[in-house]
Amino acid sequence: MLNVIKKSMLTGIGLALIAKDEVEDLAKELVNKGKMSENEGTKFLEDLQKRYDETQKKLEEKVQQAVKDFMKKADVVTGDELKGLKKEIRDLKKAISETGDTSK
Repeated sequence: MLNVIKKSMLTGIGLALIAKDEVEDLAKELVNKGKMSENEGTKFLEDLQKRYDETQKKLEEKVQQAVKDFMKKADVVTGDELKGLKKEIRDLKKAISETGDTSK
């Protein structure tokens, strides 16, 4: 199931990259045809890159949250939770050995 989510998210990111490339090509074509000045084209591409970066960051955050939510719903233990449990077990073992209790 996690693979399906991962593949879906990567597909979405791939489509976003293709769309970005298409818009960049359109901007370059408009500059070449004279419908947009070179300065306007450069500014347009810079604005596009900024928006793309912002959108990519938001998408990555949403993907991370979706995966976390899925892991929680699927009741999968995270690495941090596992580390916490191991520490708790070590602490309990230490407390038992200090009290001299040998029953398990």
